[in-house]
Amino acid sequence: MRRFAGSCRFVFNQALALQKSRYAQGEKKLGYAGLCKLLTEWRNSAETAWLADAPVHPLQQTLKDLERAYANFFAKRADFPRFKKKGQSDSFRYPDPKQIKLDQPNNRLFLPKLGWLRYRNSRDVLGTLKNVTVSRSGGNWFVAIQTEREAEQSIPNGGVVGIDMGVARFATLSDGAFYAPLNSFKRHEAALRKAQQAMSRKTMFSNNWKKAKANVQKIHSRIGNARRDFLHKTSTAISQNHAIVCIEDLPVRNMSRSAAGTTEQPGRNVRAKSGLNKSILDQGWFEFRRQLDYKLAWNGGHLIAVPPQTTSRTCPCSGHVSAENRQTQARFACVACGFEENADVVGARNVLRAGHARLACEVNGAVMPSAAGTHRSDSARARSRRAP
Repeated sequence: MRRFAGSCRFVFNQALALQKSRYAQGEKKLGYAGLCKLLTEWRNSAETAWLADAPVHPLQQTLKDLERAYANFFAKRADFPRFKKKGQSDSFRYPDPKQIKLDQPNNRLFLPKLGWLRYRNSRDVLGTLKNVTVSRSGGNWFVAIQTEREAEQSIPNGGVVGIDMGVARFATLSDGAFYAPLNSFKRHEAALRKAQQAMSRKTMFSNNWKKAKANVQKIHSRIGNARRDFLHKTSTAISQNHAIVCIEDLPVRNMSRSAAGTTEQPGRNVRAKSGLNKSILDQGWFEFRRQLDYKLAWNGGHLIAVPPQTTSRTCPCSGHVSAENRQTQARFACVACGFEENADVVGARNVLRAGHARLACEVNGAVMPSAAGTHRSDSARARSRRAP
């Protein structure tokens, strides 16, 4: 499996280098068909004859991944494709279901040129098998089985709720409930620091260095798994109990940008901003919003993103907007009417109010001006669609 993943990585990098070379020479980009012809030449060449040991379909899927990466770049949905590195996102995909056999009662899976493989079943596989992706993470191999099946239209439960995202409180709902943050990275930060220090003292690429590197990867894997588990449980609980969720359209990339500045214009409060950036990225706000989006669509509800401006400074009673209303991180006290409440609860209520206004404008067919990127998701508009 490592060899197959390495072959796919080589084909991706070789094709990307070729495309960049053609662009530098003023030639047109090769399409998928042209790259497949080159792949046949590479497999038959004496220099890269080892590519023939890997199944051809996963290699072709790698070229499709490169085509998709180019399409996303030209559509401004992603950055320019980058070369793949060994040990990072090692994976390969089998697209032909006729070549795959699944034996669920015995927890076995047959894959071309690998034979029957036993796997630890995490959930029942429902529907018609479409493709299989084998990937490596944290020294372990995982298999993702994509299927297709018909699902009934779900009826959403609950009402409308607003959510205020934060660091001290991960998510505060407009009804007063809140979810405490997990802080997965912070919990393992000391162990990760020691493991990285131990790795830095080893001779690079020695056996001891490889063992130390595996230990660092294991800790990183544990951090990511704990964060994903927390986000999935939280987003599932919210999506199953509410039909409409209003959330702030937070620019996470800009909020977590470094404040170091340049040599000519150094930044201020760099250490404090660095700690805040680390806390923001540890929460996983963007991934939480992504999970809420598709889970609400599955359950028949939808997500509404509203501009985050002044949500933490507006009094929900009098409507007075002032930075003095929030003199501390946790307490809100309106200087106009004297209303006091937890600042995160106030922010969630204002998000809910903005969501109601946006929903009314969409229902009436009006166009509401907003910040760039603020919209109701496409998956929310097509709630009848179901992901495999």
